[in-house]
Amino acid sequence: MSTENTFSSMPPAGEHCTTIEVARELGMAVRSVQMMVDRGELEAWKTPGGHRRISRVSVDRWLANRRAGRRGAQRGSPANPRRVLFIEDSAHYQNLVALMMQQHFPEVALHLADDGIVGLAMYGQLQPDVLLLDLLLPGIDGATLLTSLRAHPELNRSQLVVVTSLDEEQRRPYAFALRDIPLIYKPNLVTELPELLGRLLREPDAADGSAAANTEVESTG
Repeated sequence: MSTENTFSSMPPAGEHCTTIEVARELGMAVRSVQMMVDRGELEAWKTPGGHRRISRVSVDRWLANRRAGRRGAQRGSPANPRRVLFIEDSAHYQNLVALMMQQHFPEVALHLADDGIVGLAMYGQLQPDVLLLDLLLPGIDGATLLTSLRAHPELNRSQLVVVTSLDEEQRRPYAFALRDIPLIYKPNLVTELPELLGRLLREPDAADGSAAANTEVESTG
């Protein structure tokens, strides 16, 4: 739910930012920042002239939460841990997965990327055991990334899992990219991801995704 309102008087200078300023600071596209406002991750309002302003406090809180999630994800990892790369631009879901990994897989190193371009670079460096990614991403969307990996099997050494907030009807245009890849509907992330990751991390020789080819974890309601 959006936390956007219209104010007749502006808060003092320094307590708010423009969308472009926030996008530059977070290293994201303007559209991604707008979506964060729509999801309630950032607090914003519109001036009487229709210009969006974002609370400085909410930006600082988002950055603090992201740093905390990354620190928590790395805590307690062994010298040569299994690796999971999660490409997701939502701080909420980054933190949610980080907490879940701490609870269920403290020995696994979780790495986070905010957009598809950064995530693709990290993927090449890390060669993670599992690549977990959102279907819609800034920079390069998840469907394009999946298609690229399919086109170059030598690059695809990870087991792939897609997470998405799109329902079945909304996912139809992406069916070509999602074929034979496990998928989790975001409202079910906490309940379904631990079991799926546990199975995938026990199958180190199934990096081509064949072990999960017949399993789609998703909501039917």
